[in-house]
Amino acid sequence: MAGWLGNRHAGLTSGSVRRNMKVKIIPRMSRLAILFLALLLQIAPPLSAGSPLFQNLESSAFETIDNHLDPGKWLVVMIWASDCEVCKREVASYQQFHEQHEQRDARVLGITLDGLQGTEAARGFTAEHGVGFNNLIGEPEAVTAYFQVLTGSPWVGTPTFLIYGPDGSLLAKQVGAVPVDLIEQFIAANSAAQ
Repeated sequence: MAGWLGNRHAGLTSGSVRRNMKVKIIPRMSRLAILFLALLLQIAPPLSAGSPLFQNLESSAFETIDNHLDPGKWLVVMIWASDCEVCKREVASYQQFHEQHEQRDARVLGITLDGLQGTEAARGFTAEHGVGFNNLIGEPEAVTAYFQVLTGSPWVGTPTFLIYGPDGSLLAKQVGAVPVDLIEQFIAANSAAQ
C-alpha cells in the first residue's frame, strides 16, 4: 500500500491504490537490526484481530482499532505523541474534522505512542488542545510493530495516518502532516467504490 497523499495528486483511484501496493524494503539491513526486529516481534503482544493492543486513554479499558470501526463510516486514525510538534499543530484541524463528520460519514481515532508511563502527558496533550475524539494509548514498540505488520511498511514517525473505509478495510496510510481537505477529497473520491 503506497502512501496515498503523493499518489492522490497523481489522480489515483481507490482501485489503483490497491493495485499499486508497494512495500518499502530497507536496503542492507544489518544482522543486528534483523535480530532486534525479530526479538521485538517475539516480545510484542499478539497482533491478531481482536487482541487487546491498546488501552483507552480515559477509561483504561483494553481496545483495538476494530472496536472503533463503525459500519458505513470512514475511520481516520491519527497516530501521535505528546512531544510531537507537528502533532500539536495538526490536532485542532482533526478535532474540527471529527466534529463536522462524526454524525454523517467519518470519525477520528487517536493513538498515542506515549506508553502507559506517559499517560498523564497524553491526557495533558488532549486537554490542552481540546481533543474530544477517542484516543487509545500503547507502548511505542508495540504500536510500531503493529503498524509494520498491518501495512507491510517500516515505521517512520508521528504523525502517521491510517484511513479505513466504511467496510472496515484499511485503504491508505500516510506519514507526516496531512491537510484535512486532502482527507476529505480522498473520502469523496473513494466513497463510490465503498
